[in-house]
Amino acid sequence: MHQGLLKKAVLPLMSSAAIGLAVYSSIHYLPSVVAAEKSEKASVVSDQASPAQRLPVAADGNGRSEGRASYAADPLFAKVIGKAEKAAKASYKAPEEIPEFMQDLGYQDYQNIRFNPEKSLWKDRSLPFQVMFIPPGLFYQHSVKINIVENGEQKPLSFQREWFNFSDPELERKVPHDLGYAGFKLTHPINKADLQDQFMVFAGASYFRAVATGNAWGISARGIAVNTGLPRGEEFPSFTEFWMEPPAADAESMTVYALLDGPSIAGAYKFVITPGERTIIRVQNVLFPRTDIELLGVAPLTSMYFYGENMTRPTGEWRPEVHDSDGLLIQDRLSGEWLWRPLLNPVGLEMDYFATDNVGAFGLIQRADDFDEFRDMEAHYEKRPSMMVRPVEGWGKGSIVLTQLPTSNETNDNIVAFWKPGQAVKAGSEFSFSYDVIVGFDDIEDVNTGQARHTFVGDGNRIGGGDSEGAYRFIVDFEGGSLSELPSDAKVLSQVSGFGGTEVIEHYVQYNQATQQWRLSILAKPAVNQALNLRAYLKREADGAALTETWTYRLPWNNTILGKQ
Repeated sequence: MHQGLLKKAVLPLMSSAAIGLAVYSSIHYLPSVVAAEKSEKASVVSDQASPAQRLPVAADGNGRSEGRASYAADPLFAKVIGKAEKAAKASYKAPEEIPEFMQDLGYQDYQNIRFNPEKSLWKDRSLPFQVMFIPPGLFYQHSVKINIVENGEQKPLSFQREWFNFSDPELERKVPHDLGYAGFKLTHPINKADLQDQFMVFAGASYFRAVATGNAWGISARGIAVNTGLPRGEEFPSFTEFWMEPPAADAESMTVYALLDGPSIAGAYKFVITPGERTIIRVQNVLFPRTDIELLGVAPLTSMYFYGENMTRPTGEWRPEVHDSDGLLIQDRLSGEWLWRPLLNPVGLEMDYFATDNVGAFGLIQRADDFDEFRDMEAHYEKRPSMMVRPVEGWGKGSIVLTQLPTSNETNDNIVAFWKPGQAVKAGSEFSFSYDVIVGFDDIEDVNTGQARHTFVGDGNRIGGGDSEGAYRFIVDFEGGSLSELPSDAKVLSQVSGFGGTEVIEHYVQYNQATQQWRLSILAKPAVNQALNLRAYLKREADGAALTETWTYRLPWNNTILGKQ
């Protein structure tokens, strides 16, 4: 996005209440490839957990979770857990806001307050990881506590006004000496051995962002999501305090601890961060709900999708595509199946629940990685990272929730994906999660089967589309996996299913010699004033073995493809 790091990191998603939209939701099983042929039955399921289900961490006789017990070997993390538990038992107190004149700064005025890299923490010791600090102001309306722990001694890091360069002397004079920091940026030589690159940022609510070698800034993650997309409005808990220890001179990883607090939940977090060609963030947390939470989002990812190859280009836009991510990828841990859902910029708020007995991985991916797909020499969307979440251990039954909100420009994050526990989240409970957040180009997927590289959608009642009024033509180009080993005349078939009243009129597969991809063409028609729902994959004719991931699509009834809403 053109406005750079600041706006992307801190602008929250608007709720359906805030933008006055109806919410369209659907529930799906994450099907096995065989079950995809029975999609009509598989698509109408409840996401309510059975009484026997439990959250991922069992409790011992004292009510303490296995998660907490497993972290006892880390005394600093144990300390943060204790603070989170104590906070959850008390009434929530919002962080103290910064002076009003700092909140009222204009965008450029705030940008003109710049941290001096020469003042980076541990630069004087030439340590492999160093820290730059972010001033409060504009969207960052409260400071956070930052503690440095060395040789077992904890010291709070005080605000140093002289670490910043101010283009406005009058503003510099007014900034209080105890203003504090809004967050920080970690640096490490991930592109050149002699250059400290910014590769991870903690700032704004519970947001954190990261890049790998060669990436530009794009997608964000959060510590937790609360009631995302619900009419009551979303809650944004914040990381309010951090702890860091100086890394060893030869360290390849950096550890950060954080205390999270919000009206409905408090929590303790440990991040072990290893940057490189794939930046890997091992996240461990222990969470304490203050209140019952209707929709808890674990390991939430936040991105932007303005428009792409599967949508009508907005009037006046010259760029072919504009997005940080173009699809949701999910792996079922039990079946090993991969599911791909292309993203949308919908007319109304859309929520999809993908039920799974044990999720293996999920992520928001940027498969469009060629400059020609965007042609934007400033934003370089082809360099935006993908982000995958991989649970360290099984999380049990739950759902991957995809929330898509309408946006009229590229400055707003409008896509969220997270895991929703199958069991109700009650006040006074305690639970924990451990997972890796993997950041990098789209090869972080590690998908070992054919992938849907392109999805195009058009009118199914015109030359090149078909002759069925009210129908849509879908073109899906698959590549990779065992498809790469097949001759161009191989017998490859398509398995396509429509559900929710969707009629599949025709479907067939062709090999595209020009792109060396296998093209699936579908003509389908939705029920009147209903969303169009499809699921498809390619298979070998000889034995019916699946050759690709499962491509799934939900086209809302109020779309712009046919020139009307």
